[in-house]
Amino acid sequence: MDSLHELQALLDESGDRNNPGAEEMKGIMESVQTIAVVGISRNPEKAARRVPAYLAAQGYEIIPVNPFVDEILGKKAKDSLKDLTDPVDMVLIFRPSEEAGQVAELAMTRDEHPVIWLQKEIRADQMAAIARGLGFTFVQDLCAYEIHKALPSG
Repeated sequence: MDSLHELQALLDESGDRNNPGAEEMKGIMESVQTIAVVGISRNPEKAARRVPAYLAAQGYEIIPVNPFVDEILGKKAKDSLKDLTDPVDMVLIFRPSEEAGQVAELAMTRDEHPVIWLQKEIRADQMAAIARGLGFTFVQDLCAYEIHKALPSG
């Protein structure tokens, strides 16, 4: 378990003690392949662009969701999760907390039952409780980049 120490330290810093534990988080990051990124930014300085770019460089398939751009990271952007016809393993949300619950609720209507992940400093506690009660894996107030970087290699 020592190899998961750094990952556990990040989880301990999160404001949500109901997030998945270190072992489960490792399993999520190893099993996920396709990530819909809601609120991906066209500004390369923002975390909403840097994090998805990093994940793409690590081999994840990124599907950008932003109604204000045509293409990001070489991929055609979708206007909404409703426009995604292909299955996704995770919905990564970069929207303000006031909007995140609505996006999470929409993610919960998807047949493939994706992991729902709200980026660091984004929370939707009521929706998190509902989603978890329905069996969804729901992560909030955690940075996907930091979690991936903390994974033990090999």
